[in-house]
Amino acid sequence: MTNKIESLEPWVREILRCPVTGATLTDGVGPDGEPELHSTDAGRPLAYPVRDGIPVLLESDARPL
Repeated sequence: MTNKIESLEPWVREILRCPVTGATLTDGVGPDGEPELHSTDAGRPLAYPVRDGIPVLLESDARPL
């Protein structure tokens, strides 16, 4: 399997939002080089891991940016 965020369909990417703040999500890379989705919320930016090409949008798995 792949960890690539690009494997998501464009319409799925369009509707994904940060479950904590409701902000849009952009592509990012974590400190370990793995893909992440980064929240664009200025007050509480969070990074969500992407595992096997699937975004894990759980607050418990997010890390602050």
